[in-house]
Amino acid sequence: MSVVAPFSSADAAPEPMEPHGGTGLRPVAQLIRLPNLLMMLLCLVLVRAGLLQPTRPLQSLFDWRFGVLAVAALCVAAAGYIINDYYDVKIDAINRPDRLVVGRVVNRRRAMLAHMLLSGVGVALSGMLSPLLGLVNLGSALLLWGYSVRFKRVALVGNVSIATLTGALVLLPELQLRTGVASVWQYALAAFLLTVVREIVKDVEDMRGDAQHDCRTLPIAWGVARTKWVAGLFLAALVALVAGACGYALTHSHLVLGLWLLAAVLGPSLWLGRLLLRADRRRHFAHLSSWCKGIMLAGVLSMLLVEVLR
Repeated sequence: MSVVAPFSSADAAPEPMEPHGGTGLRPVAQLIRLPNLLMMLLCLVLVRAGLLQPTRPLQSLFDWRFGVLAVAALCVAAAGYIINDYYDVKIDAINRPDRLVVGRVVNRRRAMLAHMLLSGVGVALSGMLSPLLGLVNLGSALLLWGYSVRFKRVALVGNVSIATLTGALVLLPELQLRTGVASVWQYALAAFLLTVVREIVKDVEDMRGDAQHDCRTLPIAWGVARTKWVAGLFLAALVALVAGACGYALTHSHLVLGLWLLAAVLGPSLWLGRLLLRADRRRHFAHLSSWCKGIMLAGVLSMLLVEVLR
């Protein structure tokens, strides 16, 4: 499919600059997506203390095994961001030239070394906790590599890969504790669905650079109009899931949780659907991506209000 007019440009792609001699903290934080890592840490903390062990949250959080799990998960995630930027230098030079770090600030060889070290540390630490956690993080590291090298360039495959990793992150504390709490699986499913929506939206936003480097993402392969319908299907599934949770909470005396989900998650999700239908410019899809982030944060914070039902 040809790139639609709002995303096309006659400007040539800027060439990546040579790396500088020194590397400050800000580019490193940008490279490993520090705000995203902090969101992941918040998610792990609230799953552990809010969903799985709400009766003794501080004791649960100060358990050294949880600290090791969190460090391992964040190392694997940071490594994934680095390897993604390593393989996307030319594409990012078109889509996000102001955020280009690898090849401009950080030497590509050092970036690859950092990826390997962080991945190794993450897998080793989680394997020290249990073979299952080690296998999960090993699988996550390999999937992140595959995503960066190939999967992200295939329609829907890359989107589902990242969504699967997001759901797996939510499940990590449960895989460690084996509490049998059902709600953590519902949160993992919600995270999966919302992440698919956001990844599809980002693909539309990044069409210009992706098309110039032979990527076959969903909007390039199917067109923007059909892609919006695919994103809408996943969003509809999310709305149904959240609506069911709202109804259950409100009818089982969990009024605060029900009202929070209604006002901070379900309502914004419905509005996101309206914005998705009307979106036809790159800036519209960038706005949708921000909405997805806000909804995800609201969903994570709702864990503070959950009374676990066993």
